[in-house]
Amino acid sequence: MNILIINSGSSSIKYQLLEMPSAQVICAGMIERIGSTEAISTFKSQDYKIERICEIKNHKEGLERITALLLDSDKGVLNSTKEIDAIGHRVVHGGNALTETTLINNEVKNKIKLFSSLAPLHNPANLVGIEMAEKLFNSAKQIAVFDTAFHATVPVKAKKYAIPNKFYDDEGIQAYGFHGTSHKYVSKKASEYLRNKNAKLISIHLGNGCSITAVKNGKSIDHSMGFAPSNGLVMGSRSGDIDHAIIFYMINTLGYSLDEVNELLNKKSGMLGLTGFNDLRDIESEANKGNASCILALEMNAYRIKKYIGAYIAALNGLDAIIFTAGIGENSSLMRKLVCKDMDFFNIHLDDAKNDLKSSTIREVNAIETKVKILVIPTNEELEIANQVFALLT
Repeated sequence: MNILIINSGSSSIKYQLLEMPSAQVICAGMIERIGSTEAISTFKSQDYKIERICEIKNHKEGLERITALLLDSDKGVLNSTKEIDAIGHRVVHGGNALTETTLINNEVKNKIKLFSSLAPLHNPANLVGIEMAEKLFNSAKQIAVFDTAFHATVPVKAKKYAIPNKFYDDEGIQAYGFHGTSHKYVSKKASEYLRNKNAKLISIHLGNGCSITAVKNGKSIDHSMGFAPSNGLVMGSRSGDIDHAIIFYMINTLGYSLDEVNELLNKKSGMLGLTGFNDLRDIESEANKGNASCILALEMNAYRIKKYIGAYIAALNGLDAIIFTAGIGENSSLMRKLVCKDMDFFNIHLDDAKNDLKSSTIREVNAIETKVKILVIPTNEELEIANQVFALLT
């Protein structure tokens, strides 16, 4: 079965074409920096590797480019779109209504659209991916895999807000959690690596969106994001945790509208608001040049993560391993160093030499004598989605 995975992020689209159940990757690629005149398009198959810098205005143009690469008469891997049996779509927010891997129909699309107000950077992009795929690959089954699903095991005491009960009981207002596909994949890999299915883990997903999850016995028990994927850690353009009184102050005293505040907190805050950049590679480069705003932003980012680590060690009553994953978590040795600095009390000790090494496989970057493993695990949301799609269809 040929399964195409489309993973539409807030500013990127990852894709993989896999043959299942062998999990053989036929091709893979990514569109980065969507909305930029210098977007990066990559495509890699067994025979070819293509990288191009071009203007890609939106997710629709990104998906059209991916389709063109797949069908390219010279370097593509498909003769016809009919060779695709199914397409698995990563969808960020499924609310209480969509908690399992699901065959997409109009009802499902309407619910994904309904939850767009809760995931404004993602669900609209996810829906564009679905609707474009229905047109471009009209003979394939379309399947949705939801980021919120992994966090369905978070206990009520951790996901319920201290507001009147009717909002939880009648309106479904609670912490849902996100990046679940990634956290599920890497925590499973960590348990296998540690040979301990009951391991106490803290999974740190650091990309343009960032989140941290406490995992016990293979299940999510707490998570930094909440009702929408906007709180918790400092992110590329999202503020993360903020005193809600600031929102009322912005509206009532500073004269901002609700829409303006929503736009500011989701698209103009985080590392972008602190530095003028939302790509950590640019921020680290500027910090190395002595840019004080970038240096402070990196310290704030790491400090927020450290606070969550402390909280989750308490929630787990112990810790076997910390996992760093996703684009920043896997590739930024500096962020890992800042996060793990001065964590001796928790038996967290980074080995600088190991931390600076590059690898595409799971690796330890902790010092030998430490009790807590520090693992860098490349996430593979696409493979996890493919596994779930294949299971649903067979």
